[in-house]
Amino acid sequence: MTRIFVDGAAGTTGLQIGERLAGRRDVELIILPEAQRKDAIARRDALNAADIVVLCLPDDAAREAVALIDNDQTRVIDASTAHRVAPGWIYGFPEVSGRDAVAHAKRVSNPGCYSTGFIALVAPLVKAGLISTEAPLTCNAVSGYSGGGKNMVAEFEDGPAPTAWRSYALKLNHKHVPEMRERSGLSVSPIFAPSVANLFSGMIVEVPLHLSALPRRPTATVLREALADFYKGSPIVGVVPSYEEGTLTIERLAGTDRLELFVFGDESNGQVRLVAALDNLGKGAAGAAVQSLNLMAGLPETEGLRL
Repeated sequence: MTRIFVDGAAGTTGLQIGERLAGRRDVELIILPEAQRKDAIARRDALNAADIVVLCLPDDAAREAVALIDNDQTRVIDASTAHRVAPGWIYGFPEVSGRDAVAHAKRVSNPGCYSTGFIALVAPLVKAGLISTEAPLTCNAVSGYSGGGKNMVAEFEDGPAPTAWRSYALKLNHKHVPEMRERSGLSVSPIFAPSVANLFSGMIVEVPLHLSALPRRPTATVLREALADFYKGSPIVGVVPSYEEGTLTIERLAGTDRLELFVFGDESNGQVRLVAALDNLGKGAAGAAVQSLNLMAGLPETEGLRL
């Protein structure tokens, strides 16, 4: 049985991971009493006793936790931003990085929620030569407020009534941009325009394209088929073949660990909208971590996931 320690289990992502692992007979959770959660010695012991550690911590604390591991057996999944483009770390997006790479990794960096949607749409098309590595892309996205962690959850749920929607990262330096660029195979950072809505969870990520600016000038159908071929057989990521409704809501996949991809096109003006729908706490955080954990432990990929 695989022994698991979630360091930061009381945080938003940690709680979600705990729910997906609770009651499972194929893993054993190492749980520290409340009084020991911040005790350095107790944490060091737990980190080194585990087969797999999941870090749900701020970046600096995640780096410190990794440094506390002094054996060659403990493997790590880091849900912070600290190691998402770090050498020696496998990116925890099995559909893009490769399931075998994740399964055999000692160090795995869990993707950011926005990054998951962007990379899911762009990386396969870059690999297929349908989007240039030098393409100056734009990404628009909206997330539920749980993506901001405990402080943002408290702001929306306990404070004065907040606005229904707001844009942020106006200085164009969001922490997800480096992984969006590198893990998609781009040489140019995308312009990233994230926003948060007044609902707990859910996410829409969009990349608009002018087909005339793409190599080979593909049609929307060609792009959709390329994505469908790339994710063929995936139990988690799916490409929606047709969608006739006039709107797409942020709540579409809230509460699940799935990821749906859409290609909306207007052949008359040569424009396309690539869209990803997911839950920022599901495939965008806890669901992704548990998926990687399952692979690393040699367990069924979807065990414990909400599909």
